[in-house]
Amino acid sequence: MVKNLIHIVILAFLAMSFTTLYAQTLADNPNIILIYIDDLGYGDIGVNGAIGVKTPNIDKLAKNGINFTDAHSAAATCTPSRYSLLTGSYAFRKKAEILEGDAPLLIDTTIRTLPGMLKDAGYKTGVVGKWHLGLGNGNVDWNTRVSPGPAEVGFDYSFLIPATGDRVPTVFLENQLVANLDPTDPITVRYGKAIEGGYPTGREHPELLKQYTDNYHLSAITNGISRIGNMKGGADALWVDEEIPFVLNDKATAFIEDNQEQPFFLFYSFHDIHQPRVANVKFIESSTMGPRGDVIAQMDWSVGAIVDKLDKSGLLNNTIIIFTSDNGPILDDGYVDYARELVGDHKPGGVFKGSKYSVYEAGTRMPTILHWPAKVKPGTSNALLSQVDLYASLAALTHQKLKKNEAPDSKNNWDAWIGKSDKARTFMLEEGYTYALRKGDFKYIQPKIDATIPQWIRLKHVDPGFSTVPQLYNLKLDPGETKNLSEAHPEIVKEMENRLSKILKNK
Repeated sequence: MVKNLIHIVILAFLAMSFTTLYAQTLADNPNIILIYIDDLGYGDIGVNGAIGVKTPNIDKLAKNGINFTDAHSAAATCTPSRYSLLTGSYAFRKKAEILEGDAPLLIDTTIRTLPGMLKDAGYKTGVVGKWHLGLGNGNVDWNTRVSPGPAEVGFDYSFLIPATGDRVPTVFLENQLVANLDPTDPITVRYGKAIEGGYPTGREHPELLKQYTDNYHLSAITNGISRIGNMKGGADALWVDEEIPFVLNDKATAFIEDNQEQPFFLFYSFHDIHQPRVANVKFIESSTMGPRGDVIAQMDWSVGAIVDKLDKSGLLNNTIIIFTSDNGPILDDGYVDYARELVGDHKPGGVFKGSKYSVYEAGTRMPTILHWPAKVKPGTSNALLSQVDLYASLAALTHQKLKKNEAPDSKNNWDAWIGKSDKARTFMLEEGYTYALRKGDFKYIQPKIDATIPQWIRLKHVDPGFSTVPQLYNLKLDPGETKNLSEAHPEIVKEMENRLSKILKNK
């Protein structure tokens, strides 16, 4: 009798210990979903002052999480910011630029990446949505498995828009194979040269277009939209632009469903609100700003559907949701959707100057929210943060020690990300088509010998921030970067230039 009682006590103790250990494991390894919107400006969400469009799902995340007022993408354009996010390295070190649809994989497959690091921590890793980091070796056969790709840089699962919505091939890749491809109708993709028997082009057949566009996008037409690059075949695999949000959400929710018994990391990289902006009929006229406003509402719905899935699965409490964007807003990026004419009183960049492609503040200052009910108290944070630091910060969360030369530019600011501290970056690099450096409220923009603005940037109505003289602004007093203080504070200019030079020289 006594022996049986002892056995019962021991078994109960072991059960309690296992339960405690399991709970601790969940606490130490929460699920992580990084929602990465495309071309969404700081002021494009309701909580940051949006006018003409409502974003109730995102606003709810902010209300119940931390809304950051000074968090930044690493660069003012998409490929560079994505590269920095996933490698913890500044894009200029790789000479990363906006890639064409046939570019080889930009990320070195021999280095550890953010998803690879989280795999080492026991996470199942997935990427759904826009990739735009190159694929293959530069001579891709789209009719076989495309490699190297996401699997070779740490993702267990992938469902991709291979490049961007405005570039061919306009097909999805699932685990690096074209989804729904009929082998009797093989795909051919070519940039810079027409394909005999290929899809009609916007240049030759403008009558087939749903939206007109600039000369750069007047090649292959699929689904009534003219793209960059030429394409032939793959008719059954072509996406329908109006259905993209639903397809991506289905894949994202399936990944959550399939991996809910273990910690998972999902990089959900939206196509919205990148051009071409083609809203589903459910969201047409859901804003006062035309297609750009409508796809913001569409994007908000997608976010809400992911949160709802987590909630119904019992995962919301211990899932870290990081909501942010890859670069600043752009109204006119080639397609004629009247975004500039219909913007009204809405300010996509909020009070900040600049846009996508610009080194001014709105180019990289992103709407950024972290939601984690189990650990994070709601609030607002003014901490100076960069997306390049998510690598080291999540490594700290998951107890992963970074190796020598791994994520060389990433800093552990996890306490700031979860609201335990307002202190994060002392100095922060901003990459555009020139460079800027932040220190507290001061921002320094490096001068250019030739400050001529290229014609392609002018056509987008963008001020890239070029000047032949140093620029220094106090963002607290002058968020619009209108008053250059460089002559009044030469000592700050010297300090900032010295620090920036060290960063650019890889020191």
